[in-house]
Amino acid sequence: MLTPHYIEGYYEEDNKRLKELIEEIDRKIADKDIKLYIANEVYLTENIMKLLKSNKISTINNTKYVLFEMPMNVKPMIIYEVVFEMVHNNLIPILAHPERYEYIKKDPKLVYELIQNGVLMQANYGSIIGLYGKKSQIIVKKFLKNNIIHFLGSDVHRQNSIYNRIPKIIHKLEKWMGKEIVNELVEVNPRKVLNNEKIKSKEPIEIKYTMIEKLIMNQ
Repeated sequence: MLTPHYIEGYYEEDNKRLKELIEEIDRKIADKDIKLYIANEVYLTENIMKLLKSNKISTINNTKYVLFEMPMNVKPMIIYEVVFEMVHNNLIPILAHPERYEYIKKDPKLVYELIQNGVLMQANYGSIIGLYGKKSQIIVKKFLKNNIIHFLGSDVHRQNSIYNRIPKIIHKLEKWMGKEIVNELVEVNPRKVLNNEKIKSKEPIEIKYTMIEKLIMNQ
């Protein structure tokens, strides 16, 4: 699945152009057993519904699932309003890499509240092995343990990055969490999204830090 960024007012490759690019790639890999699906990773904006209705951005494979991200360092004041609008329009928001936002590392309650309001969570494979720092690694493991992550994503922006390491990460997770749970994160749930099927998620458990973890997160 291809999820190019869409940042309103800055990076606005529209949906029509993305479809043209995917068709071009499809022709080049016609002899491979690969199927591409279109989507966007949309930077949070109060205009998400307008952008969807005007076909400037795409849901995942034209389903009800929408992948979005937030500012890294400052909690957005409009987050609840935007989520409510998407859910009200029968969409299911998926938040990209919740473990990477600085304000969530300090206070993970926001993620728990978003899930309660209909948002699903996609963590990065790289976070599990510390590619985004110790803080992200600590919190993503707690998220996984507390039923807060529903998918794992590559978040790839260039060649020769995380892909070669994913099999070892999955093997590590299987030893820690069990094959059935990991299979849900990497196979079952993503396929349900592509097929526009409902995902049954477990009740999330609020995150609690140890004293040492609190010190690390507030550094």
